[in-house]
Amino acid sequence: MQRLHRGVYAVGYHRPSWHSRCLGAVLASAPAVASHTSAAWLWGLLRTAPNTIHLTAATRRRVKPGFEVRVHFASLAEGDWAEREQIPVTALPRTLLDLAAIFPDRRLERLIERAEELELFDLRTLEALLARVSRHQGTRRLRAALAIYREEPAFTRSGIEKRFLELAKEAGLPVPSMNFNVAGFELDAYWEPEQFAVELDVYETHGSHAAFERDRLRQEDLLLIGVGMTRVTGPRLKREPGEVMRRVAVLLEQRRRQLGG
Repeated sequence: MQRLHRGVYAVGYHRPSWHSRCLGAVLASAPAVASHTSAAWLWGLLRTAPNTIHLTAATRRRVKPGFEVRVHFASLAEGDWAEREQIPVTALPRTLLDLAAIFPDRRLERLIERAEELELFDLRTLEALLARVSRHQGTRRLRAALAIYREEPAFTRSGIEKRFLELAKEAGLPVPSMNFNVAGFELDAYWEPEQFAVELDVYETHGSHAAFERDRLRQEDLLLIGVGMTRVTGPRLKREPGEVMRRVAVLLEQRRRQLGG
C-alpha cells in the first residue's frame, strides 16, 4: 500500500498511474475537482498528460511540498463540474474558460477545435458561462476565440465584399476588381496585373463536405491557369482587418516579384 496524499492510499506496489494520482489529489483536497490542464487531459483535449495536477476547490487548500499538485480557489456553480473516468472534473466550458486565462490564443483556438472534433463543443453553454462569469481572467480571450462560431448577419456575401473593398482602399492597395470572371471562374476580388485573387468565405455557403471539396478543386484549377489565391473568412475580416490587409499586401508583392513586375 502506497500513501499518495494525507488519508489517500494506493493498493499494491506498482507505480500509481496519472489517473490514480489525480483522483488521489482530488480526494485529499475534497471538496475539489480536477481542473485546468488536468481537466483538459481528462476531456481529451491534450496530447500528453500534464506533470502538475491542477485542482479547483471552493476554499483554500495547502499542499505539502513534494507533491506535484496546484490548487486553485474558485466557487463553482453546479453546472461547472462533471465527471470523467470516475474523477470529478470541471465541465468542458469551465475548463476552456480556465485555460483561456493561461494559454496563448492559438493554443486556445486549437483546444476549442479539438472539442468540436470530439463532438463536445456546445456554443450555447459556453455563451451562458461567459454571461454568468464576467470577471474571470479568461472571459475576454475565450469570447474572442468563439467569434468564428457565431452566426452573424453582417457576414453576408454583399456585406463582406463591400467591407473588403473599403479596407483595401484604406490600406492603400490597388483597387481590386470585384466578382471578376477568369476562365469561367467568378472571383470575389481579383488583381489582374498580379493574377491574384482573394476568396471571401461566408460560413453558410461553405458548410458542407461537398462545398469543401469543390473549394479545394476550384483552387487547384486556378493554380493550373496561373492564378494565385488566398481565402479570408468573414469572422477573421471583422476580428483582425489590419492583419488581413497586411498579409494581402505581402502576397500581392510576392506575386509581382514572381511575375517579374
